[in-house]
Amino acid sequence: MDHCKPKGPLRKGWTTGACAAAAAKAAFRALLTGEFPDTVSLRLPRGETPVFGLATRQTGDGWALSGIVKDAGDDPDVTHGAEVQAQVRFGPRGTGITFAAGEGVGTVTLPGLPLAVGEPAINPAPRRMIEAALAEAAQGTGAEVDVVVTISVPGGAKLAEHTLNGRLGIEGGLSILGTTGVVVPYSCASWIHSIHRGIDVARALGAREIFAATGSTSEQALRDMYRPPDHAIIDMGDFAGGLLKYLRKHPVAALTIGGGFGKLAKLAQGNLDLHSARSRLDMGKLARLAGEGGAEIALIDLIEQANTGLEALGVSCSAGIDLAGRVAAGAREAALATLAGDTEVRVLVFDRQGKRVGSAGRTAGHD
Repeated sequence: MDHCKPKGPLRKGWTTGACAAAAAKAAFRALLTGEFPDTVSLRLPRGETPVFGLATRQTGDGWALSGIVKDAGDDPDVTHGAEVQAQVRFGPRGTGITFAAGEGVGTVTLPGLPLAVGEPAINPAPRRMIEAALAEAAQGTGAEVDVVVTISVPGGAKLAEHTLNGRLGIEGGLSILGTTGVVVPYSCASWIHSIHRGIDVARALGAREIFAATGSTSEQALRDMYRPPDHAIIDMGDFAGGLLKYLRKHPVAALTIGGGFGKLAKLAQGNLDLHSARSRLDMGKLARLAGEGGAEIALIDLIEQANTGLEALGVSCSAGIDLAGRVAAGAREAALATLAGDTEVRVLVFDRQGKRVGSAGRTAGHD
């Protein structure tokens, strides 16, 4: 979230799912022919045909393994540079393709994900890519694709500590992801994916209310105030739109949003992406909002000339103007408009110390 986007055209990369499929294709080819290819090509769902070099080649009794180093292009992806390995070994005749989690690949432990509890965290789209790649590798050989495919990412358990997998009930390592096989730089697709899967898990576990936070301070404040179960807490970050649009299609009874003043002021002004690089806080609108709350001309001018939202919050609080409360109300209205349903919404604004400075909706503090 804090990576600086480089200037100029950005280079796309390949997902862990694409790397796994290409590695599996190369390993199966070696298993069938006794030789690894120098490079392996892969046809992706949207027609791209990247070519991958092999970093690892190993064979044993009835199995072959190859590895591909993931290139995420110019995206600040936590798995950039990690090696995605696929071991392919023959399975019983007629069993088709069975997937297994090797080192660094997680296992699903909670319901609500698109995989059953106990399954390796290799998502459906990568599984389809792997199946298609293996079928292509088998063409012309007469071989049946009855194999066990084990996907590994050495060091993946450590990398997973920097992802949201723990919240989703994926234990032991990374998820193998990628719907299209292509990493679009700075699309933050994996973060939004985690928000969606977090909502799925919460709903599957019967959560009536979801608590969404823009950062660690607001998340801790929500935890301290309401003691929600871990599965009901969503690390929304800057992606209010990713959260709200998914909840519109997959609703819950109640939503509490907690965040800092500046980010929620952006939401109140209609921005659904709260990142500083993709939306700006309009100080003029913030000043007018204070005026609607009774601020005098001098204070309105101070707010309009303020350098940051926190500065505007400070001068309004000193003057006894509940600007944070008005921001909370505006953010709540923006959330309700996006949800377009019956979900109850509460918004809490916190300062940098986690103190609640504004609120709107239901009973804004403790219910």
